[in-house]
Amino acid sequence: MATEKAGLEVAVKDGLQVVEKPHTTTSSDLEASGVVSPAEYDDLPDPDVGKSDAERKKLDKALVWKIDLWLIPWLSLLYLLSFLDRTNIGNARVAKMEPDLGMNPKGHDYNIALTIFFISYAGAEPVTNLLLKRYSPRVFFTAIIFLWGGIMTVMGCVQNRAGLLACRWFLGLAEAGLFPGVNYYLSCWYKRSELGFRAALFFSAAALAGSFGGLLAAAITKMDGVGGYEGWRWIFILEGLITVFVGIFCWWMVNDFPDTARFLTPEEKLRTLRRLREDGQARAETEAFSRKYVFAALNDWKTWSYALIYMGCLCPLYSFSLFLPTILLGLGYEGTHAQLMSVPPYAVAATMTVFVGWLADRTKWRGYCNMVVSFIGCVGFAMLLGSTNPHVQYAGTFLGAMGIYPTVANTLTWASNNVEGVYKRGVMVGCVVGWGNMNGVVSSNIYIGAEKPKYTTGHATVLSYMAVCLFGGTVLTHVLLRRENALRKSGKRDYLLENKTSEEIRMLGDVRPDFIYTL
Repeated sequence: MATEKAGLEVAVKDGLQVVEKPHTTTSSDLEASGVVSPAEYDDLPDPDVGKSDAERKKLDKALVWKIDLWLIPWLSLLYLLSFLDRTNIGNARVAKMEPDLGMNPKGHDYNIALTIFFISYAGAEPVTNLLLKRYSPRVFFTAIIFLWGGIMTVMGCVQNRAGLLACRWFLGLAEAGLFPGVNYYLSCWYKRSELGFRAALFFSAAALAGSFGGLLAAAITKMDGVGGYEGWRWIFILEGLITVFVGIFCWWMVNDFPDTARFLTPEEKLRTLRRLREDGQARAETEAFSRKYVFAALNDWKTWSYALIYMGCLCPLYSFSLFLPTILLGLGYEGTHAQLMSVPPYAVAATMTVFVGWLADRTKWRGYCNMVVSFIGCVGFAMLLGSTNPHVQYAGTFLGAMGIYPTVANTLTWASNNVEGVYKRGVMVGCVVGWGNMNGVVSSNIYIGAEKPKYTTGHATVLSYMAVCLFGGTVLTHVLLRRENALRKSGKRDYLLENKTSEEIRMLGDVRPDFIYTL
């Protein structure tokens, strides 16, 4: 049974009044039966009428757990593969890749191979969220995982430096959309107070990739000579084929958005949309694309303050992940031993990442968490820079990892928490991540072979990034956000509401005086 309401059909399904668009709606808008159209968020029916607060809380907890089980493990697996595929070149270097490709181990050939990845990777990131929204998460994620898995496999067959550079360039283009895409994607499913822990679980896959990558590389390099291929080639080939295999299932595992999720019942779709609306995230699927959202993100000071913080995350992150095997070689560890010694720091970093994500969600002190964790990282790199004792330096790698990895997820969650609107959020996250990744170019060129085993330039640069950009940028952003919250609470931003309709006020997004920033 259906009736007409404001140009939309209102159908009764399973005893619920569900708003649907008329027959002219495209299939991409309504994929499954029982889809709740986002066109009328203000009229979403309550599927739990008559239930007590305790019953509602129980249903909400069950809903979030169901979403967690469907989204987080799969997305974490994709990012583990992504980070593994972009950083395994460090393990291949330990396995004697450079002489086989005619690369000068004392020159800059290896650094150039790292740099070229970040140029294409960072350059493509700002537009990837727009592509994700245009083609849907399912299409977008499936396409890019097949692309980068294929490129990684081909990398194991290159015969010279030029072939390696070409593969690294295209690998950067293919991987560019995953990290900003998933961070935006998660923000369309969870409340702001829930996002940090989920983002931390997702990003902990990067630390696990470093840990797992060392173990996997140690095993794969024993295939040296199999099929006439060197061990380092098998690292690329096997890890690339694993990615392609996982990509086969991506189409069925990825759901686009809550209103079209195949694993949710009609009642659960309504609950999801209603809880997002209550959290100020309800417009996620109602906005039509407009250039004004791009300009709004680019003109927002928060975009560039978070970009400053994020460059303080990413330069240390890539320096650590790409050069940890090299650093360990400099400390006197060799071959398989060096690969295995890289595992414990990553394991500690993964644990710390999840803990900080949980703590920041509980306390909403995202800025304070960044300050404390980044200080720990500064201590770690000070140990690497100031000591020649291998045991002290190895201990410094633990503190360094603990101070880097948790801040990546926490910073992006902090940025997502403080912007409203799907396109503005998407552009902001893309700009922040893209700018941060441009600093991978710096990471690729600061660990100089001639400085082995001290690597003074590398350690000093990372320490500077962490102290000035990460710690200093966090303090600056926290102070500015706290000041703006005080102005809003005191009524000094109420003039922004004058002579505006309710719709115009809603479209102000995070500029609205009642939007209070997460600190």
